Amino acid sequence: MTRAVARRVVLRGPGDVRLEPVSLPPPGPGEVLLAPEAALTGGTVLKTVRRGGHARLGTPPLALGHEGVARIVALGEGVRGWQVGERVLPGPSAPCEACEACLHARPSLCAQACWWSGMYAERVLLPAPIVARSLHRVPSGLAPEVAALADNVASVLHGVERTPGRAGERALVLGSGPLGLLWTAFLAGAGSTVTVASRRGAQAPLALRLGATHALPLERLAASERFDLVVEATGATEAWQEALARAAPGARVNLFGGLPAGSRLEVDATRLHYEELLLTASFHYAPVQLQQALAWLATPAAAPCRDLLGPPLALEDLPSWLVRTAAQPEGHAGTKAVVRLAAPA
Repeated sequence: MTRAVARRVVLRGPGDVRLEPVSLPPPGPGEVLLAPEAALTGGTVLKTVRRGGHARLGTPPLALGHEGVARIVALGEGVRGWQVGERVLPGPSAPCEACEACLHARPSLCAQACWWSGMYAERVLLPAPIVARSLHRVPSGLAPEVAALADNVASVLHGVERTPGRAGERALVLGSGPLGLLWTAFLAGAGSTVTVASRRGAQAPLALRLGATHALPLERLAASERFDLVVEATGATEAWQEALARAAPGARVNLFGGLPAGSRLEVDATRLHYEELLLTASFHYAPVQLQQALAWLATPAAAPCRDLLGPPLALEDLPSWLVRTAAQPEGHAGTKAVVRLAAPA
């Protein structure tokens, strides 16, 4: 098999994104060559562009795109159980399965995990650890752009595992982007009464369709209103502070949105102690949760999530879109642009 020449989107530095050619060798032992069909944009890639790298995905030069679906083009030596032409979703990480975190069922904390990105491309070579431990079949009939939402769904599933919704409790979700809206769906499904609040009150109709009782701009939330469960889903320092301020005595708070390195959070220690507040956070997910996410996306309950998908983008238009959108104070408007990519020849 000859080398494959393809184009891919690469981060070269903060705000510096380029479409570049790459020559890929045939897949080596354990590797798989993929032809992406659809990939999604999102808050993580925008933060990566803005900050010039990511704590786990890597630093420049960094091939971008970790939410996507592809077809298998070629299999490396030793790869079993897969066939050319199958539609698959690769996870962005593969835990080592041998460290203390993995042995204690905390794979999201694995320090030796293999991390990978690069779905904004015409062809990608998938590393052997990802093939072995986090490559997933897409359910039949599930559109590739919908299946690509599995990364976000899996992140929320991991968060819900750490701070599950409870029937009859009052929950507040700060943020109406895709992650906040997915939190809304799962908390409402557990029987919580969910209020969604965001700076601009965006996505209110979809929040209500996904089970929220109220969806409103943050400034319209009564100053005295407190909640039993608060989820911060924006990744902004002021939202972390707001989450603490909105916690009722005995509340649980999931600080879900990641902040830049070196960020600091002020906590009223008196409230933390005497009101028995439980602060937690959740990062990433386990490969099994990615499989669970794909299964959930194929159910009728996930149908409203299609509205999380925004307008299509061509690969050649993506670098300028990423730079422009990452520079906006609010990021993008709560939907995920769909990067359309060619199917394999």
